Amino acid sequence: MTKPSLPELLHAAVTAVGGTERPGQVSMAEAVAEVIDDGSHLLVQAGTGTGKSLGYLVPALAHGERVVVATATLALQRQLVERDLPRTVDALHPLMRRRPQYAMLKGRSNYLCLHRLHEGAPQDEEEGLFDQFEAAAPTSKLGQDLLRMRDWADETETGDRDDLTPGVSDRAWSQVSVSSRECLGASKCAYGAECFAEAARERAKLADVIVTNHALLAIDAIEGAPVLPQHEVLIVDEAHELVSRVTGVATGELTPGQVNRAVRRAAKLVNEKAADQLQTASEGFERLMELALPGRLEEIPEDLGYALMALRDAARSVITALGSTRDKSVQDEDAVRKQALASVESIHDVAERITNGSEYDVVWYERHDRFGASLRVAPMSVSGLLREKLFAERSVVLTSATLKLGGDFNGVGASLGLAPEGTESEDAPQWKGLDVGSPFDYGKQGILYVAKHLARPGREGTRSDMLDELAELIEAAGGRTLGLFSSMRAAQSAAEELRERLDMPILLQGEETLGELIKGFAADARTCLFGTLSLWQGVDVPGPSCQLVLMDKIPFPRPDDPLMSARQKAVDDAGGNGFMAVAATHAALLMAQGAGRLVRASGDRGVVAVLDPRLATARYGSYLRASLPDFWYTTDRNQVRRSLAAIDAAAKAAEA
Repeated sequence: MTKPSLPELLHAAVTAVGGTERPGQVSMAEAVAEVIDDGSHLLVQAGTGTGKSLGYLVPALAHGERVVVATATLALQRQLVERDLPRTVDALHPLMRRRPQYAMLKGRSNYLCLHRLHEGAPQDEEEGLFDQFEAAAPTSKLGQDLLRMRDWADETETGDRDDLTPGVSDRAWSQVSVSSRECLGASKCAYGAECFAEAARERAKLADVIVTNHALLAIDAIEGAPVLPQHEVLIVDEAHELVSRVTGVATGELTPGQVNRAVRRAAKLVNEKAADQLQTASEGFERLMELALPGRLEEIPEDLGYALMALRDAARSVITALGSTRDKSVQDEDAVRKQALASVESIHDVAERITNGSEYDVVWYERHDRFGASLRVAPMSVSGLLREKLFAERSVVLTSATLKLGGDFNGVGASLGLAPEGTESEDAPQWKGLDVGSPFDYGKQGILYVAKHLARPGREGTRSDMLDELAELIEAAGGRTLGLFSSMRAAQSAAEELRERLDMPILLQGEETLGELIKGFAADARTCLFGTLSLWQGVDVPGPSCQLVLMDKIPFPRPDDPLMSARQKAVDDAGGNGFMAVAATHAALLMAQGAGRLVRASGDRGVVAVLDPRLATARYGSYLRASLPDFWYTTDRNQVRRSLAAIDAAAKAAEA
């Protein structure tokens, strides 16, 4: 029997999921098959509606090598494991004469820990040692959640937090989960044979396709100890998120609260001298943090340097002493010791990293209204790490609706450690960029309106002309508005102001869970939804409920963002243009994602309105506009109001 062709396989898979074949999807599948065959790499931009999941799954399954698919969002992981993979495997089985296996794998703390559940979490000294199920009053929200999880543990097959509905708070989940550092290990744990995390790892070892998240991919790259099974092909979906997720995993933090917890956890398990040394170091660090002012530390101040060395040395003494002391009053000593060790090791590692000082790290103080001050350290760039760890051993396909910024892939490529496309050299990974377009006719379906007449946004203060414009546009659209703001403060003040001015519901991020807000927004066409960062990327509401997407201003990083400003300065110092490489690239990516909220289906119509004249007047405006979908462009405020009114009238007629 002849081997089925890629077009035949793709046709079978698309039919099975009830989709329509798109030319872009075919081009993507062919390009993915090609790079897997020749061991090179691909950056592929595939617009909403292309069907990119099948565009990479079918050629990867056809090739027969083990594949890891890493995504940024839970929604896409679920879609792959619950919908796309089962149907695709069923459709391809008769043609390929084999049935590929697939599995989901996440970090250990995403799975219920049976040891924690049955033995109780080792509690901190000030809370006393107790069974958390007894102590949390059954009438409290925490108590109810814990009891519900105990029942769920008997029926769940996966123990995966994301399978628990409704979900629970981080605080409740932390009572029944462990980090990889806190885990006793399957061989030492009484529940090792039934462990959900171990079962997930075993399923992954046997699978042909492993679906995971960017964070676990980052841990696999950074920690050195492999978490993912060996694989020949890596597919990174939602790849525009990868750099920030890897940076997050590579960021260390020290807070007084965290250090105090470590002191309490270790106190019972070590000799008095070691405990006192850590206590003294902790108090010195806490005194310094009370005076900490937010901002970057280009050099570590002398007093902070001494405090960190004291913490590092005290933590090292405790780690050494933890192995030898036994306290007969401690229940479940192995688990208590493991939790204490994890806390102290984490402090030692961050204190040592900052003390050693690397030109490749950025250190800064942060202040939070609720949690107080923290000391943070993050890599200046993760591009070298990604080049070395991601592209060396396998073919990598990176895909997203937004990878081509300012007209090419080189900006995103550089952030991933790739030389400009077409560069020939021994140590430069070979890659190509492919834009397979979108099935949507953006020029006919959408308008990009820039409010050129408004004043430039200042650093602080209200923008009364912007609020007037906002109100007029929302009225013309009859509601149906997703408002994307550059800060939570801006979103709140706009919501407060417009709730008084307009007779239509305005939902605000933070007043309800994101899922509930999006549900409410989709259910009533007159409703508006205002919010910040997660709305720029996380909203998928096709149809007449979202016909106006508003951006209050170009979302440049804040000038006082220590990491972004350090990265910008490093590019300038190396002779490049730091503003374009860092700030403009960051803004372009967010704006492309935000504008992508408008057209989610072939019948969608509407306007993306940017209330920041710099998009029309500044030199970098053309770079940002080239990163957006190819909407019809105007700065005519009267034209856009007429268009919105017409779109609203058509939607009302259709609803009637």
